[in-house]
Amino acid sequence: MSTFEQVSSQFLAFGKSQADAALKAQSLALAGFERIADIELQAFESQVNATVEFLNSLGEVRDFESARTVWPRGFALAKQSAEKAYAASLEVFDVAVKTNEALGTLAKEKIESTNEVLAQQVNAVKGQFEKSSEELVKRVKKAVAK
Repeated sequence: MSTFEQVSSQFLAFGKSQADAALKAQSLALAGFERIADIELQAFESQVNATVEFLNSLGEVRDFESARTVWPRGFALAKQSAEKAYAASLEVFDVAVKTNEALGTLAKEKIESTNEVLAQQVNAVKGQFEKSSEELVKRVKKAVAK
């Protein structure tokens, strides 16, 4: 196999491994995004249901006394909404951290594997260079001896 063919096949293999890594990274990022969207939608749905329930109870208010009983539920709804929003934000943060850790691990593995391949190639070239230089020294000595 010629040097050009070796370089071409190595370049193609490197490009394929980079494309595979990019696809895996995209898959990890999309999975994280999907999980975050799911958390947000669940929180939103829960809040909408609680708000609709509260608004329905406001529709039943007919006098001042019934209005006084509704206001504490409104404050409780606001408190509950804030707590659920905070809990959802913590979940989203956790998913984002885990996704970033997975992407970091993927990048680290890719860098390590690329370094190993490059080290092997450098060692192979070094071995070929040493053989070639030894052969050249022999030829020069032989030419000088004539």
